Amino acid sequence: MHTPSSDLNTPDRRFGPLTRSCWPWAVAITLGVSAPWILIALDCGFYIGLLTKMLILGLAACSLNLILGYGGLISFGHAAYLGAGAYTTAMLMGAGISNAWICLFASIAVSGVLAILIGLVSLRTRGVYFIMITLAFAQMMYYLINSIKSFGGDEGINLSQRFTLGLGEHLKKDLQFYWLVLLIVCVSLFLMSRLIHSKFGRVLQALKDDDTRVESIGIHAFQYKLVAFTLSAMLAGLAGALLVNQQKYVGPNVLYWTQSGLLMIMVILGGVGTLSSGLWGAITLLGLETILAEYTTHGVFYVGWVLLAVVLLTPQGLSSLLPQISEWMTRGLGTKARAQERAKDAS
Repeated sequence: MHTPSSDLNTPDRRFGPLTRSCWPWAVAITLGVSAPWILIALDCGFYIGLLTKMLILGLAACSLNLILGYGGLISFGHAAYLGAGAYTTAMLMGAGISNAWICLFASIAVSGVLAILIGLVSLRTRGVYFIMITLAFAQMMYYLINSIKSFGGDEGINLSQRFTLGLGEHLKKDLQFYWLVLLIVCVSLFLMSRLIHSKFGRVLQALKDDDTRVESIGIHAFQYKLVAFTLSAMLAGLAGALLVNQQKYVGPNVLYWTQSGLLMIMVILGGVGTLSSGLWGAITLLGLETILAEYTTHGVFYVGWVLLAVVLLTPQGLSSLLPQISEWMTRGLGTKARAQERAKDAS
């Protein structure tokens, strides 16, 4: 039996799946564009650098999520590609090459080649063996960079300026650099979305579920994994090139295993297997660390409790809350629209 109350509890068809899937992205982009202006209006412009770092590490975490969340490859050496991209840009700029496009392309290429070499060995293993061999390669790179004086040794490399866009501008202001990073992150996430929803992405997710069955129908699992592994590393290298320019410094710690663990925590916080999980995880983690640092010297302790709460209460991560909020808002909009139509009919 049709009742008015049943109409109130049913989402309006005008607010369909497309609307529910698009509005979070619209809100996120709006927040990304308006956030620096809000900070400037509040006389907190110095936090723009923090926002930029959130976006950069979020991009690095999203690159890890490509193989972890969609390919089921638990890599504990992802910091190697982040560091490779950072050091490539630092060395080029130290040699007088400050063009942004050359630095970014070189960082992506070096990280991709490194991933191919490591992937040819590590992807022949599975499970805990894959975790350990990726960790071993990352630690080898850490100690190698740490021991070579031309790479700055344990003191790292300082940059006197950021790279240019070919227009004679060094992106000196944090706001200028923020717009560049925001654009790169948005384009990267869009391309990742297209990749995940393509045939390649569907095969990759099938390999995560049962690679033996996928191989039985004639698909070469190793090739797909190697391509995904390489693309993930290239995105991490891109993030590394941006990170060294944001900090104007790079040290061997960016290659250390704790950096890989930090990226994995960001993915877990945001939600493994969700496109933007790394971004939300980076914003949450760095935001918590910044806020807690104002009140206590034991901020990491409380961050650990937050991570534990997220794992127990929302196993799919913070990004899993977005569809629920979207459904609630859609239901509310539909209810309000129908109520207005009934009031108009009654009058």
